[in-house]
Amino acid sequence: MRLKLVPQNTSFDFFSRWKIWLGISGLMMVIAFTSFMLQGLNFGIDFRGGTEIRTKSAETIDIGIYRDALVPLELGDVTIVEIFDPTFGPDENVAMIRIQAQADSEAVTASTVTAIEDALVAAVPGLKIESVESVGPKVSGELIQTAVIAVVLAIGAVLVYIWLRFEWQFALGAVAALVHDVILTIGIFSELQIRFDLAIIAALLTIVGYSLNDTVVVFDRVRENLRKYKKKDLKEVLNISINETLSRTVMTSVTTLLALISLYVLGGDVIRGFVFAMIWGVIVGTYSSVFVASTILLWLGVKRDWSKPSNTAGNQFANIDA
Repeated sequence: MRLKLVPQNTSFDFFSRWKIWLGISGLMMVIAFTSFMLQGLNFGIDFRGGTEIRTKSAETIDIGIYRDALVPLELGDVTIVEIFDPTFGPDENVAMIRIQAQADSEAVTASTVTAIEDALVAAVPGLKIESVESVGPKVSGELIQTAVIAVVLAIGAVLVYIWLRFEWQFALGAVAALVHDVILTIGIFSELQIRFDLAIIAALLTIVGYSLNDTVVVFDRVRENLRKYKKKDLKEVLNISINETLSRTVMTSVTTLLALISLYVLGGDVIRGFVFAMIWGVIVGTYSSVFVASTILLWLGVKRDWSKPSNTAGNQFANIDA
């Protein structure tokens, strides 16, 4: 007996409450943008510049003791956080110390790292430094610029690809869904102040690819059904197409989420930010493929080879309300 998360033949009307779905998406995008403008992102060392030192000790971490030990070194802005991970043993207490970029050098010098280790060992006997990562201010600025260009070029390439494969209305619907996914992902990182680094940029690009794949599957079926059901209006064709691909969409998303949740729980803190972005991206990407991309396509209309151009945007949404 095969597992079915969705019945074989469904007939959901995905556009009966299109205003609610677009309203939810619009509200979430406004919240994400407002959060980004007010508090920004919690940039990691990759984008902010500085040095990140990872320590491990058998004793329970007291952030106050760590901070008091580093104050005499006059390192400037220092952030100390304890890392919690279910894979750590009872004698593995890990802390992450982030030190701002130094004005007189690209990174914290080896002698400074030694001084930090000596100060911490004096305060916490048995402490060991596991790793040291440094990024200079100039490099971090270039990384921000390159990351923005990478995301914009990826979305631009999608626009051209969909335009060539389908029609411009399909392309705008797909790009609207991708922009929706990227904004909401950046927004959740701003709202929760989760560390934003290069791994998250990789996650954003992966989300763009995942969401695009879902959207193209739906649009392929729409194109087939436009030829098959020549007398049905676009709203009916879209509903039929989404229902026909719904089982595949849900199964793909659920199996992907199972793997990602396992990685989030067991994978350790190093990849946790990346995996969280992917989990969120799969959820909003699946949502946008059904409720954003398809609704934009319905609003724009599609020209069929066998008839005159489709109705205007106003007529399309008049049909939805009907």
